[in-house]
Amino acid sequence: MLWTNESKRYKKKAVLAELHTAYIGESRAIPVLNEERRRAIVDTLNHQGRVLVTELSRQFETSQVTIRKDLEILHSQGMVHRTHGGALPAREGALEDPTLREKEKLHRHEKLRIAEAACEKVREGQVLILDSGTTTTAIARVLRQFKNLTIITNAVNIAAELSGSSVEVILTGGTLRKNSFSLVGPIAEETLRRLSADLLFIGVDGFDVHYGLSTPNLLEAKVNRVMVDIAKKTVAVCDSSKFGRRSLSLIAPPSSLQEVITDRGAPKSDLRVLKQAGIEVTLV
Repeated sequence: MLWTNESKRYKKKAVLAELHTAYIGESRAIPVLNEERRRAIVDTLNHQGRVLVTELSRQFETSQVTIRKDLEILHSQGMVHRTHGGALPAREGALEDPTLREKEKLHRHEKLRIAEAACEKVREGQVLILDSGTTTTAIARVLRQFKNLTIITNAVNIAAELSGSSVEVILTGGTLRKNSFSLVGPIAEETLRRLSADLLFIGVDGFDVHYGLSTPNLLEAKVNRVMVDIAKKTVAVCDSSKFGRRSLSLIAPPSSLQEVITDRGAPKSDLRVLKQAGIEVTLV
């Protein structure tokens, strides 16, 4: 087939028109793709309990700038809680106090690694304190292998975990909090004040390295403060999702800690602040 100059010009116009149409179509599709990605981010967040910008960037093969914009938009819509380097579920606000069973589903592998690392710090013959929580419960399960330990706790479920082992358990008594199976109130506080311990492992709901350890329950915070007072060494055990968060009630400032055990997802800037303050950091 022979092409005249006129037919060539017509063909060129047709191709350009087709490309223009494709471009317009693609441009119109972008908001849909963005929305699909944001829905997937929320799904991932609800499943994992947290998301990181770096991981989402790799997962969706897009820039970190785009992911940060997605998270900001989702935050403005109340669908996520934006944090440094990622996001947390929107429902986990300062007053949220999830049940122990709900917390057990989150970051299980990290908590198991933290528990193993914590138990490596323990020596036979010591007196330990375990506050209530899923990470400290994981620690209690590992501590069953010890032969000569005394463990003070305000957590009924932790006392049950240690029953039948060689570990001696002192339960504080007090008023039962059904959400966490912990004992709080004046009886728990008075019992603790009459005791002393070598080492406290404390789990928290929020850890702002400039503010301190915090929890959504006022009575729990008061019991935790007494634990810090009577322990020779305090070790915070928390997965990286707890960093950058403040709950309702302050337990203790960072200066009250001697060590923090967490996973490698913790913000590097926060870890630097802790190390500069002379606090030992163990990553698992």
